[in-house]
Amino acid sequence: MTAKLIREFDYYLKHQDEFVKKYDGKYIVIKKDEVLGTFDTATQAVLETSKTHELGTFLVQLVSAGDEAYTATFHSRARFA
Repeated sequence: MTAKLIREFDYYLKHQDEFVKKYDGKYIVIKKDEVLGTFDTATQAVLETSKTHELGTFLVQLVSAGDEAYTATFHSRARFA
């Protein structure tokens, strides 16, 4: 995520509970402090939104409760000697 999309991600986090009630399981497009649209797939969200907004200026986010839609956990069995 580029630094300029931090505002959009913070907006998502602040309104996540509200978004889950309205859009659970959908992809939303956020630009600045506004939801531009909702879509069934991330691809659809990018393709449609990029027709009217420059790539890199909007955030596509899967709406779901908790943090699983925006975090990843990696496990390793590597040992360092």
